[in-house]
Amino acid sequence: MSDDYQIHIPPSFFALYTDARQRLAEPIATVRERYEVCEDLANHLVSHAQVLNHVEVPSEAEILTRIHDGLSKPKAGVSAAEARWIVRRLAELLGWNGDAFELPFAD
Repeated sequence: MSDDYQIHIPPSFFALYTDARQRLAEPIATVRERYEVCEDLANHLVSHAQVLNHVEVPSEAEILTRIHDGLSKPKAGVSAAEARWIVRRLAELLGWNGDAFELPFAD
């Protein structure tokens, strides 16, 4: 059986779901589903972050921190590792410095 999945999942996302021996801790279908959710969310947050940057919040770092804080709430529906990955991806999409959210992250 061939695997016709066409979306490239970056190693940084796979790292969220691999154990010390580099084996997936979740089924590949789950990882793919979570990646699509997280990537979509990061892309969706681009316009929100840009509005905050031009209107309300004084720094890119503060915007990323506020978004991370929101994603870290249980009702956000993402894990702590996914929240960091989403903010890091958002920073990448915006061309901002997201080094503070580099994995691994000390909570």
